[in-house]
Amino acid sequence: MNLLKDIVVIDFSQFLSGPSAALRLADLGAQVIKIERPGTGDICRQLYVSDVMIEGESTIFHAINRNKQSYAADLKNPDDLAKVKQLLTHADVMMHNFRPGVMERIGLDYETVKQINPSIIYAEVSGYGNEGEWKDLPGQDLLLQAVSGLTWLSNNHNESPTPMGVAVVDIMAGTHIAQGILATLYKRTITGEGALVQVSMFESILDFQFEVLTSYYNDGNQLPMRGAVNSAHAYIAAPYGIYKTNDGYLALAMSDILTLSRLLQCEPLQQYGNSNDWFSKRDEIKYILANHLLTNSTYYWLRILESADIWCAPVMNYDELVQQDGYKVLEMEIVVHTSNGLDVTTTRCPIRVDGKKLVSQKGAPQLGEHNAAIEQQFQLEKIYQEK
Repeated sequence: MNLLKDIVVIDFSQFLSGPSAALRLADLGAQVIKIERPGTGDICRQLYVSDVMIEGESTIFHAINRNKQSYAADLKNPDDLAKVKQLLTHADVMMHNFRPGVMERIGLDYETVKQINPSIIYAEVSGYGNEGEWKDLPGQDLLLQAVSGLTWLSNNHNESPTPMGVAVVDIMAGTHIAQGILATLYKRTITGEGALVQVSMFESILDFQFEVLTSYYNDGNQLPMRGAVNSAHAYIAAPYGIYKTNDGYLALAMSDILTLSRLLQCEPLQQYGNSNDWFSKRDEIKYILANHLLTNSTYYWLRILESADIWCAPVMNYDELVQQDGYKVLEMEIVVHTSNGLDVTTTRCPIRVDGKKLVSQKGAPQLGEHNAAIEQQFQLEKIYQEK
């Protein structure tokens, strides 16, 4: 299903934030052309998140650059830059995630590109925005998790600040820039006008914390206080957390403590009849509950709690997850094929439209793989030769 059929996206971005947004646009049917430096390409080709390589390149590159085309161009070379500018005359969207000032030096800043193509949607992801003393700092995921306060929300009170084990800042910034692009594409169908869409990773991760930051803003600037026992959310009362059983782990969400006491036959919890205590004394409650849940298996407790419609779940690793029918029925795994004939298993787009999944079997491109095809499609070679 090509919802964005005939939309051409020229993507200069690298690694994760911009490319993840471009991936979603490709999933929706846009033609995404990835502009890469000859010889090295996107730094993500060699930036590994594990020691697993696919065709000599990182797994993450293959995961977020499937269903795209690669056009190799040296933007410091006047001839290559001239071709890229000609390509931009055909574009609906241009994207980049360079630090402030880089595109101005190259000659591909918004004002310049807007003169080339007045109706273009120009989208940029930065680390900290284009103003202030932080604007030139590196927009790296872990660093932004640290500076934004996010790492103070995970782990127990007496433990170190803990980052999320996934590049959440990059992914959220990519999600937000994709939203902005789609909204301005819609506006353009009405007004015919292009737009500049800007997202900083810093603003994205602050918005990601809207729930806890709103509490902080309106609670006399009281800092979030992580629990000392099985902490899972700084602002939620007991029993919210993950608990060890005698053979695994169990997650418990919001629940009535007296109901839990009865269902689990945990008599010491009966003393917490006042619901106000469930927050103020949450560490006491969780300590009692944690010791009690150690006495039996995860399945044993789940059978009791699920039958009473208590919000709970087993804590699974990937090996356990992929064996579950609830996972299998979603068919989240897809196999894409590179031009070399290699099969790569990855996740599909999570969006369905009219019950149909948005899937493509095209794998990530080789560096410069589509130069000839793109130059022919947009007659760049002819324009170049005529010049």
